Amino acid sequence: MRIALVEDDLDQSQLVTQWLEGEAHDVVLYRTGKSFIANARRDTYDLIILDWMLPDLNGDHLLNWIRGQADWPIPVIFTTARDAEQDIVKALEAGADDYMVKPLQRAVLNARLRALARRSGWQSDDAEILEYPPYSIDMDMRTISTEGTPITLTEREFDLAVFLFRNQGRILSRNHILEVVWGQVADINTRTVDTHISRLRTKLQLNEDQGWVLRSIYQHGYRLHSLNQSEAA
Repeated sequence: MRIALVEDDLDQSQLVTQWLEGEAHDVVLYRTGKSFIANARRDTYDLIILDWMLPDLNGDHLLNWIRGQADWPIPVIFTTARDAEQDIVKALEAGADDYMVKPLQRAVLNARLRALARRSGWQSDDAEILEYPPYSIDMDMRTISTEGTPITLTEREFDLAVFLFRNQGRILSRNHILEVVWGQVADINTRTVDTHISRLRTKLQLNEDQGWVLRSIYQHGYRLHSLNQSEAA
């Protein structure tokens, strides 16, 4: 997952970052609530780990902002040294998905992350065939077809398509797409995402006739959504 860690304690942030990267997660660290807000307006994450006591904002105030701004019900874990029952209730009622009392334990944190990943649908399932009519994605053969006709894609285009379909309806920043689809590659930039998106839109014919629209979100990224689901809603 791509995780935003909002934590002002240097030792704690370094330790948690080391744990998360050891589990192959990508971590973006913020030491203040305002710095997180400034970047979150143009970036996206799969999960947020949020310290309650920040130097500029209380964690519950920041959580209220997240729930009011985000286009996606992103999982949030509160971390704090406060363990009173009323504090835990306050955090959960404010919209936190989980709550952990410091000092954090690596095994417990990883278990909580896996549970939230399953609940949020981020964790990959074991299905070999993914159906997003009229598209059928064969994960074993790494092919995408419409009405039985395969569409010729590069390996990168296939990975990009799977990521977009699995996150349908969600705004994804260019940096998020780069890190998930390309990995930590230093010699490429976000223009690479734009080029591949353009090719994928053409090859898959992502348009109203097919029931899908892949839109560019100004100064942010892209969102793929199903017109059929929009109409049903």
